Amino acid sequence: MEVPLSGPVQQLSGQGRNRAGALSGHQPDTLSWTLPTRNWFCRARIWAVGKVVGSRLRKIAAIGGALEQLWGEAAVNTWNARRAAVLSWLGWCAERGYDGPQVPAWAKRIPPPDSVTPARSKMAVDRLIARRDVHLREKTLWRMLYETVARAEEILGVNIEELDLAGRRAPVMAKGAQPRTRRRGAPRADFVLETVFWDAGTARLLRRLIKGRTRGPVFVTHRKPGPGKVLSSRDVCPDTGLVRLSYGQARALLDTHTAVGGVPGTGWDLHEYRHSGLTHLGERGASLPMLMAKSRHKKPENVRKYFHPSAEAIAEVTSLLAPGDSRR
Repeated sequence: MEVPLSGPVQQLSGQGRNRAGALSGHQPDTLSWTLPTRNWFCRARIWAVGKVVGSRLRKIAAIGGALEQLWGEAAVNTWNARRAAVLSWLGWCAERGYDGPQVPAWAKRIPPPDSVTPARSKMAVDRLIARRDVHLREKTLWRMLYETVARAEEILGVNIEELDLAGRRAPVMAKGAQPRTRRRGAPRADFVLETVFWDAGTARLLRRLIKGRTRGPVFVTHRKPGPGKVLSSRDVCPDTGLVRLSYGQARALLDTHTAVGGVPGTGWDLHEYRHSGLTHLGERGASLPMLMAKSRHKKPENVRKYFHPSAEAIAEVTSLLAPGDSRR
């Protein structure tokens, strides 16, 4: 079944469609503007294609020039994502017999730069969590992020009934989680879950945080939501009426407690706990397969971006090269 293409491409004016037909080597009357109803053609791709064939390209007759004009000065990841979206669109046209243009060789994919997210020292992490002016909720969240090396969205999305307190683990819906093969009548929210693990530090704090509650989000706000705010039942604690702590709120709280000189925006980022945890595990001798299992990365090169050994750790490794028994 085919449906009309929604989004920016469908909303193009007649002139926009004529330019798109010229870009793809077809007359506007012969170029089909329909797409199959598949989930893989996401909104980002539709938006990027709409940009390329949109009204901003009045004087551009090449795909490479369009990409360069629109995203030539954008970030590396943005360039790669938009380029991939256009390639996907051209591939879709080719599969259906349309003779479209080719992306020139010079408009190639750019290797993404190494991550600049710093890894904090273990002492700095422990000192921050031990501060008296930090609320128990923040202490638990930060310790849990550090010990699980999970993403903040994953931990914030955990509910109390999903915790295995005895086993010190919990299932999370990971980034890019794929839905299970759905049978007739099965719920759409049935995703393949991944497991994160924590240790004694998180275990002690978790029991204090959820004391008296048996269901609902683990991390909740201190105030109830205002009237008229529409929320999912999963995001509301049925016992207290408090709602799930959002990523933006958690990030602002961490920045408040770590801001340099009290200047907003100069503090730590939640993702630094993931970098710090993986770095410290690597410094303690954890193997690459174990780091991949802990971080749930599928590619070794992705784990490498998270590993930022300290100068002390590098000096310790260098001591292995000392001649004879001169190591101290």
